[in-house]
Amino acid sequence: MTAVAWHPEWRAELVDQFLAGVMVLDRSLAIADHNRAFTEMFGEARGNKCYKVLKGRSEPCGICAAMSTFNDGRRRVLEQVGQDREGRPVNYLVQVGPLRDPAGDIAFTAVITTDLTATKRLQREYQALFEKVPCYVAVLNRDFRVVKANEQFRRTFGEPTGEHCHEMFKKSPERCAGCLVEQTFRDGEPHTAPHTGIACDGETTHYLAFTTPLLNESGEVRHVIHMSLDVTEVRALADELGRANEIRRALVESSLDAIAVTDEHRRVVMLNRAAEQLWGVSRDDLVGRTVPRWMLPAELAPVLKNEAEQELVHDARVSTASGVQVPARIGAVSLSVENRFSGAAVFAQDLRELKKLEREKLEAERLAAVGQTVAGLAHGIKNILTGLEGGMYVTSSGLKRGDQGRIRQGWEMLERNMSRVSDLAKNLLAFSRGDHPEPELVRPADIVHDVVTLFRDGAAQHGIELEGVVDDSVEPAWMDPEAIHSCLANLVSNAIDACLVSQDPGCRVELHLREADAAIIFEVVDSGCGMDYEVKQKAFTSFFTTKGKGGTGLGLLLTRKIVQEHGGSITLESTPGQGSTFRLRFPRARLPEPQGKESTS
Repeated sequence: MTAVAWHPEWRAELVDQFLAGVMVLDRSLAIADHNRAFTEMFGEARGNKCYKVLKGRSEPCGICAAMSTFNDGRRRVLEQVGQDREGRPVNYLVQVGPLRDPAGDIAFTAVITTDLTATKRLQREYQALFEKVPCYVAVLNRDFRVVKANEQFRRTFGEPTGEHCHEMFKKSPERCAGCLVEQTFRDGEPHTAPHTGIACDGETTHYLAFTTPLLNESGEVRHVIHMSLDVTEVRALADELGRANEIRRALVESSLDAIAVTDEHRRVVMLNRAAEQLWGVSRDDLVGRTVPRWMLPAELAPVLKNEAEQELVHDARVSTASGVQVPARIGAVSLSVENRFSGAAVFAQDLRELKKLEREKLEAERLAAVGQTVAGLAHGIKNILTGLEGGMYVTSSGLKRGDQGRIRQGWEMLERNMSRVSDLAKNLLAFSRGDHPEPELVRPADIVHDVVTLFRDGAAQHGIELEGVVDDSVEPAWMDPEAIHSCLANLVSNAIDACLVSQDPGCRVELHLREADAAIIFEVVDSGCGMDYEVKQKAFTSFFTTKGKGGTGLGLLLTRKIVQEHGGSITLESTPGQGSTFRLRFPRARLPEPQGKESTS
């Protein structure tokens, strides 16, 4: 092939092949010429000032490399920040050299610009990743010395100045047993293991360490990158969670209430000791199985099916595995994790001991009332005997004188006191007998209607209006109907007597029935004479009466006894001249057990 001689005109073509931008500046810093790469970066710029094209400035740079080369003829290399043809920031490397004329004078300077924007971006990203990564990063050489470390490492373990890794991490002069760095240098493979170190402030820090090789061009392991993820807080949280779980387990297990937990499929996942005792079943036989039908009342089913958030049954009977009915207060609440139904917790309170204590308390109250009555019995009998003696004296004196009027007066006194003896005996017998109520499932409204019917006509003959104010929605309850009838009849009779004593015409007596807070409430309200403070204080004491010789003083005592035997309470409100209100309150949960359904204790 024939050789072709170089032609100087080809120099421009050569310059246009450069990937770097090339421009030629005159002494006024105007761009005399530039190549294609320069145009692609900064646009067409011939005749424009370099500082306007490269920096967007209206005046020369404070320190101008081109002008310095014009002055001393030296080549210069430096990094600059400017803007491209679109006005975007650009990093570039500038190389400035003189261009001399035939006389040797510097007529122009040649400026070569190499775009470093992508490189700088990568450097910044690498530096940010290395410095800001949320773990400890250290580069170790073959002497196990830390040659570079990121910000989090320096903040926790200190600034490395050539120390060994075990001195930085562990504050120990000895290399760690099973050193991960040594293993990576030996086999060139990554390794990981949990470690415990000591920070600059002396605090213990837990971290999960990873090592990976850093290879040179020949594929040899020249350095090892040691990355550690701080798990100190995770470790502390795990310890705290473990303690919390232990406390929860102890609280649940030692709870006096039965606790059972089900999952979203109604399978039993937990059962405490009290639950085993209440339902008479081992947790080993029940955990993992669907809740048996006999175990929970039907009212709790919506909670277990995620159809209700919670449900509480105040008065329920829970069946044991052997079929025994146990009185209990039971409820359930739904459980959720991140707003997703995850099951339900069932809480049950075994009321067998409580019911037993309530029965014993009622019996003690009855016996105490009996003792109070017996203590005042002598006084009552003495008063009656005094009346009998007086009647006998008047009768005897009438017989001696033949005075028929005096004989009739004495005989009436005897009859009246004999009637008091009979009433006293009957009331004492009823009051002191130890029989328990004989409850039946009755409608309280029926009892009220019977009492009102019994007394209405008699009250009307004296101009007294008697009315029943009844909420017929009150459900049936287990009560001794005869005993409750006696209570209400006694109170209504007393209310009518109070109206008779009153000087105001048109008195009224009302017998109310309603239910509130799971309790049946009877009220006898009259607009009669009322009672002052002293009379109210003595109303429920033995043999106290405001009826003079016409009463025994046992009526209200007998009423209170019946109310207490039904687990209820009686209260009195009264204002002199305005009337009185007797209120009988019977909580359904304390009503006597129906015959044949007494639970085992």
